[in-house]
Amino acid sequence: MRRKAVNGVAMKVVLGSDHRGNQVAQTLMTQLRSDGHEVNLLGDCGGQTCDYPDAAWQVASAVAKGTADRGILICGTGIGMCIAANKIKGIRAALAQDELSAQLSRTHNDANVLCLSADLLGQTLMKRIVDIWFRTAFDGGRHERRLAKITMIENGHDPSASKTS
Repeated sequence: MRRKAVNGVAMKVVLGSDHRGNQVAQTLMTQLRSDGHEVNLLGDCGGQTCDYPDAAWQVASAVAKGTADRGILICGTGIGMCIAANKIKGIRAALAQDELSAQLSRTHNDANVLCLSADLLGQTLMKRIVDIWFRTAFDGGRHERRLAKITMIENGHDPSASKTS
């Protein structure tokens, strides 16, 4: 049986990695395509040394512009990718290192970019993290207020001044 994303809808997904995440990106691309998603690899350095901010820019920009529904970034620790991706307005990149952080990044934070560690996560765990992240929907409710405050910060405003506090 072929699985699909949240509510049975296939998504447009962009993947990016530096040299340390290259092999993982290739594996995840196969997994996501078999799950029915349209997947594009951006910033593929073919295993040659490359800088993670380049891939983070490409993937996060595609998600922010709406040409992709979600993105996945992989580097040695996932930290650098997460920092770089979160510099793009409209991006909520989350570093997930287990199933719970993947789930909460979606239910509470509506993360649209998932950052992973090629060096610290095993292949089996990483596949589970990705599967959970794609199957989990945003809860909305009280979390919508918090996302609005994140948008305020992106726009240079103090979120504590919000009337929704």
